[in-house]
Amino acid sequence: MVVFVTAEQVETPARFIDARFDLTNANAGRELYDKEHIAGAVYFDLEKDLSDMSKSEGRHPMPDKEQLVQLFEQAGLQLDDVIYVYDQGAAPFAPRAWWMLTYTGFTNVKIVNGGFEALKAAGFVTTSNKEVFEPTTITPQWQEHIYASREEVKQIVDGKPGLLLDARAAVRYRGEHEPLDPVAGHIPTAKNFDWEKVKYGQQLIVTDELKQAVPDGEDIVVYCGSGVTASPLYTVLKEAGYENVKLYVGSFSDWITAYEAAQGEE
Repeated sequence: MVVFVTAEQVETPARFIDARFDLTNANAGRELYDKEHIAGAVYFDLEKDLSDMSKSEGRHPMPDKEQLVQLFEQAGLQLDDVIYVYDQGAAPFAPRAWWMLTYTGFTNVKIVNGGFEALKAAGFVTTSNKEVFEPTTITPQWQEHIYASREEVKQIVDGKPGLLLDARAAVRYRGEHEPLDPVAGHIPTAKNFDWEKVKYGQQLIVTDELKQAVPDGEDIVVYCGSGVTASPLYTVLKEAGYENVKLYVGSFSDWITAYEAAQGEE
């Protein structure tokens, strides 16, 4: 499956989604967009658009289906549009948007490796203009096979075949350091593969280490702390050809609201 393209591989006409964000400064992405973005790009905010922060299922909860449909319709998108998503490069925000679009049934969505600066360097026109599109009406084709609920994760913990893959740094996985959640550790039985191991400069790439660490052919559920940094690992696995991969959007911060965590190595 082709998930990533270079800026030079982008074909127009197309729609652009700007997903730049900063987890330490929630306004930074929107400010960057307002200052300069690829002409025609609409902005999707991680916390205002691609999460429902009013929910309690983790730190970046999954929006309702109705919310996603409204977001995409207000952006003037159609399910068969050619769509390119970018962020600042090698970040989890374009992958998060890509996953949400794919889950809804959009069929031709790609992530631009290198992000905004790569597109700009490739000669794409930038602007600070507010982008307005005529709203559309879409009939979503929900791809439930890429979404994992807490209950499905619990089934794997209880012995159902499948691999839980924790995308956080090893010290958080082992429970040695936890800066964000009230409980340290990981979901029982999960293995660890830090998503930053698939970063190469401003790109996300398939690595030999990933292919050696993650066996092909079994059901994989990827998670992190709040479902954000699991997204790039999910997309790179799909780029590498792994077929049965799901994203647990609630992730560890949702799991610990109902179940206990494990510590150390599995």
